[in-house]
Amino acid sequence: MSARRVVAVCAAAMLASAAAHADRLDDVLKRGELRVGSSGDYLPFSGRDDTGRYRGLDIDMAEDLARALGVRLKLVDTSWPTLMRDLADDKFDIAMSGISISLERQKRALYSIAYLDDGKTAIARCDQAARFQTLEQLNRRETRLVVNPGGTNERFARTHLPNAGLTVFPDNTAIFRQIIAGKADAMVTDAVETRYQQKLHPELCALHPDKPFDFSQKAYLLPNDWRWKAWVDQWLNQRLRDGAFARLSAKWLGS
Repeated sequence: MSARRVVAVCAAAMLASAAAHADRLDDVLKRGELRVGSSGDYLPFSGRDDTGRYRGLDIDMAEDLARALGVRLKLVDTSWPTLMRDLADDKFDIAMSGISISLERQKRALYSIAYLDDGKTAIARCDQAARFQTLEQLNRRETRLVVNPGGTNERFARTHLPNAGLTVFPDNTAIFRQIIAGKADAMVTDAVETRYQQKLHPELCALHPDKPFDFSQKAYLLPNDWRWKAWVDQWLNQRLRDGAFARLSAKWLGS
């Protein structure tokens, strides 16, 4: 095949792909299936039980979204390091996994309206909590920080805590046991997660989760399709106002 023919074939494939998702809402409805990307490692938003079944606040919301669309739900495994690549590769129509709004991510994608205010704070063993109340206390050479790879937690640690010793631990479901076992001193993560983890692990204390180090919001990650975003925004706005989200939030977040 000539170089000109190769270029023509590639261009046609790109145009066909773009046309296939020129209107994501119509595509989901015609397919009869909503593909939701989720990490499965970030409770209370997205986790997996012993059978591998997804559970969490955003999983319940994904089920509600599929019902509102009148289609079946397909949960697609993704990860924090591969999240943006998986979205670009069209592996899912929306990502729902406790995702923080990031200006860097928004250069390449869209977000729904926000559904939760949050921010980064620390979690540590309760008997060590007094040592890690401030960024200055955390940002010391002797501090052993642990962080999950590829997301806003790692980015925050590398930006704001460059002097601390940093371990990138690959298993987000077991990362808090590293602190309990004394293999790490603290982790900086979303305040909502620190509240949840201290309920699961009485040895751990969330440090001033009501006054985090910064401000962020949770939202759903979407491809660059404004009609699809408008539909998701309207659905989410209704759930925020009709009490449905509040009921699910109380179930998973205790508030």
